[in-house]
Amino acid sequence: MIVSNSPSEGAIEQIPQNRQIALLQMATTRHLERMMEEAQETARVMANKLGEIASASRGSAHAQGLITAWSDYLTDATQRATLTLDALRKRGDIFLEHQAAGAPPVLIYDHEVIVDGADLPRPCNYMLLKIALPDWLAEQGIETFDWKRPYVIIDPRAGHGAGIGGFKPDSQVGVALKDGHPVYFVAFRPMPVEGQTLADVTHAEAAFLREVQRRHPDAPNPIVVGNCQGGWATAILAARNPDLAGPIVLNGAPMSYWSGRIGQDPMRYTGGMALGVTPALLLSDLGGGKFDGAHLVQNFEMLNPGRTWFRKYYDLYADIDDASEARFLEFEKWWGGFYLMNEAEIRWIVENLFVGNRLGANEARLETGRPIDLKAIKAPIIVFASHGDNITPPQQALNWIIDTYADEHEIEIRGQRIIYMIHEEVGHLGIFVSSSVAKKEHSQMSSTLKTIEALPPGLYEMLIRDCVGEGDDRQFTVDFARRGLDDLRHLGDGRGEEPAFAAVSRLSQNMAEHYDAVIRPLLRPLVAQPMAEASRRLHPMRMQREIFASDNPLMQAVAVHAEQVRAQRQPAAPDNPFLLAERLWADAVESGWNLWRDSRAMYFETAFLLAYANPLAVAYGVPSAGMRARKAPGELRALPEVQEALRQMERGGFAEAVIRMLVLLAEARGDVRRDRLERSSEVLTSREPFSDIAPAERARIIHEQTLIAQFEPERALDTLAVLLPEAQERRKAVELVRYIVGELDEMEPNFFQRLARMQEGFGLEPLPRPSGFARAASP
Repeated sequence: MIVSNSPSEGAIEQIPQNRQIALLQMATTRHLERMMEEAQETARVMANKLGEIASASRGSAHAQGLITAWSDYLTDATQRATLTLDALRKRGDIFLEHQAAGAPPVLIYDHEVIVDGADLPRPCNYMLLKIALPDWLAEQGIETFDWKRPYVIIDPRAGHGAGIGGFKPDSQVGVALKDGHPVYFVAFRPMPVEGQTLADVTHAEAAFLREVQRRHPDAPNPIVVGNCQGGWATAILAARNPDLAGPIVLNGAPMSYWSGRIGQDPMRYTGGMALGVTPALLLSDLGGGKFDGAHLVQNFEMLNPGRTWFRKYYDLYADIDDASEARFLEFEKWWGGFYLMNEAEIRWIVENLFVGNRLGANEARLETGRPIDLKAIKAPIIVFASHGDNITPPQQALNWIIDTYADEHEIEIRGQRIIYMIHEEVGHLGIFVSSSVAKKEHSQMSSTLKTIEALPPGLYEMLIRDCVGEGDDRQFTVDFARRGLDDLRHLGDGRGEEPAFAAVSRLSQNMAEHYDAVIRPLLRPLVAQPMAEASRRLHPMRMQREIFASDNPLMQAVAVHAEQVRAQRQPAAPDNPFLLAERLWADAVESGWNLWRDSRAMYFETAFLLAYANPLAVAYGVPSAGMRARKAPGELRALPEVQEALRQMERGGFAEAVIRMLVLLAEARGDVRRDRLERSSEVLTSREPFSDIAPAERARIIHEQTLIAQFEPERALDTLAVLLPEAQERRKAVELVRYIVGELDEMEPNFFQRLARMQEGFGLEPLPRPSGFARAASP
């Protein structure tokens, strides 16, 4: 029997009203509640600041005091305005210099080009960089080792250039280098090769991994880290080339584009409000066959205009005397490095991912006849998402797992390990660039990746807690909690709105066909390359940078005046009432922008649901709503790999017995603590007889014993004695397992009882019962 779960499954189906009305009520209620909460919080903050202004004013109550405070503030405000203009001038100059240099990656690390995609049989604008160990790390005694598993980091090509994963010391690159790993970086040039497709890019990335393997013959397959759009590219690469990649890390990677929470994630409605792929096709034709990444960056800025259009610049103005200018210029160099795509590339992305959501349905194809099957990924997968990410919410990062597998047991049957981690508050860019995230989450992931292949197959949540120490000496307890697909479903509130996205997908297909047949033949001959280049240069995202550059005669005097201001700087006192009033004004302006943003989000969502969630639209979208056909959970036992594993239950020796014991104990506890995983990895890789077993064979044994423990746990326990007929081997196996699992007093009852039953089944002396069982959440 084959089953295919509807995308509308979930809690919202239980609402006893018309589906569309229920969705609209839920969306409107949540938007209004959040807007009310933010308004109340804003009012509270402003009331406090008004009190501060009143207190400061009382200190300058007489007229002369207020006049002096006003004079000081006016001087300070004027000087800050001059210095802010100078910072914008520097940004413009950096923008022009960066473009003139070919917009190279913004990495702070020295690097060299190892493989240039332009030289490959299927040329593209991608290249593989080798990151050099910087002197400041070498001086700390850090070195990299060729035998360690290399890192390959793939940055997003979402309008910006490459380098965001390594433009700070505390970054993904920095974490890997500090741990002694060779690091490679997949970057790209601003202009795509003529005729380049995403299939060409994937072929190039596969060639890059082969080159990394060639350079490190004694190391395991490389870890591949994909950021945002680089995440789905990494997943596609691993699915198409399962023999090349080691563990893959998907950071803030949108994989299930229809998913999200009602009343919270408005960006996913953009495709419907824009009528699908047609705007991308139109903009590509107006660009002479090239899609300008500045359009994507502009869309990102519109998500939070209060921050990107006002607060970012006000913070620069308010704190111009500290390091804010350096931080501003550093980030803007990357944010303003706009890159292009061929029309075929952006069309594939929109049709297959943003609007079509075909990846989880096994319907996405880079080439005819070759669907991208995420089940083909053999390497462990780590997914990092955040509740604070309004671009890739956790549901978009994780629901592909629900769409791909029948249940969590199929993940085990496939021998797959999927680990996810959800941050509570960090935003989308913070996943890649935040120093605090690099020091905690990325450092813990790096440490985990050393031992992940000793983890039994399954779905896990990585929990980081129990921080001890401060600064660089902080240490964390890391647990891997077993999870099921229902745990992923509970992250959202049902998927009842997703049939509406199927209507958008079908509408997009139909409109694209009409555009190709009617509009495109008339439009393309009218667009000459000089016109396309002029339209790109006049894009608002470029003009707002270039207009402030030193090439503008009006800005030349600013640089001179700014130097004079720095020499004569007279900042106002922190408690100056007019300075406090300015900050209150800035908060009010940002709050106004936020109110507009939230009102727009509510309008977008309700308009989308009115247009596409009505019964006629849902019926129209049915041909595009199909999900991947999956085995019924009850039929998984009949799969050939399960039957073969069960036939091997009484075959094997010491290695099979120890691994089965570890798997059975893990099943009893449900969670795996990282210190136990590290000891398990140490035993399974460096102690006899495991040290003589090839990694592929070791992985096969772990997979086989996991299936045996999953489908026949009682027989698996009873037949352990068959694998170890000699008393000496039985005692040695128990001692080894006891070393891995740790002290008896740390065990919970189920865990202890299963270990005691194993010892009893071997005919060994009973385990001494601990004085008490641990009740903590982590073992």
